[in-house]
Amino acid sequence: MDISRGIGEPLDLAGKIQQILSGFSFLPRISFTNILEIIIIAFLVYEILLWIMNTRAWTLLRGLAVIATFYVLSAVFHLDTILWILEKITTIAVTALIIIFQPELRKALEQLGSKNLLTDILSFDDGKENQEFNERAANEIVKATFEMAKVKTGALIVIERSVPLHEIVRTGIEINGLVSSQLLINIFEHNTPLHDGAVVIRGNRVVAATCYLPLSDNMMISKDLGTRHRAAVGISETTDSLTIVVSEETGRVSIVEDGVLRRISDAESLRQALKAVEKHEENGGNRFKIWKGRKKNERKADQ
Repeated sequence: MDISRGIGEPLDLAGKIQQILSGFSFLPRISFTNILEIIIIAFLVYEILLWIMNTRAWTLLRGLAVIATFYVLSAVFHLDTILWILEKITTIAVTALIIIFQPELRKALEQLGSKNLLTDILSFDDGKENQEFNERAANEIVKATFEMAKVKTGALIVIERSVPLHEIVRTGIEINGLVSSQLLINIFEHNTPLHDGAVVIRGNRVVAATCYLPLSDNMMISKDLGTRHRAAVGISETTDSLTIVVSEETGRVSIVEDGVLRRISDAESLRQALKAVEKHEENGGNRFKIWKGRKKNERKADQ
């Protein structure tokens, strides 16, 4: 009796498994073609989001999100007049978006035509962890800043954080050199070809020099401050970068974040301010990436 029960158990188990599987018959059958389509769509969505994050489209997209939220609230509270106005301007808005994004769309198509899709999909992280902003880079910046402050050499150093600055980088001359005090001092030396404009630092490298920054329209900025300080405030109003300014008239050192200008009295204060950038890199730079990192795509966009 025990033997027959042992023989029958596998048959009962197989029958139960078949019954369980038959219960999922309502689910659609997934074929190889469906899996391939999912992979292609996921890749396209990733590339589109990457493109949005690497251009000013990200800022404009947030504005569109505000308008979309306003539209939803209008529908919820039955604000018919506002809904009618929004519906009428939709066609005009689509045309306006194409015009606004025309430079970005053109560049995206150019990159698509010159891109090696196979290597972009299959490549892994290429050692960018070794090129992050670190303590050595911070010390070199501090040293260069106060060496220039002693002799009243004007300087404008922009340190990139989360928001990419490749549109600013394209306005300057590519350097792509390791951050060092000697390099920064030589760039801002008087009567040299690169001294005018801003330097952009990404990670532990000086990406470009003689870059043009947007000037701030803030009327509350002191009239005693010149164009260099207004440019530093301007870039901080549109990005999360940290900017170091050395006044050519007084030799005073200032840093600018989030549109706020703050005077720095000594090297240790500046070093503490740069630690925030270093911590930001540490928190965001140790992730394993199957796709090429966002920063590598940013480097491609700068070229």
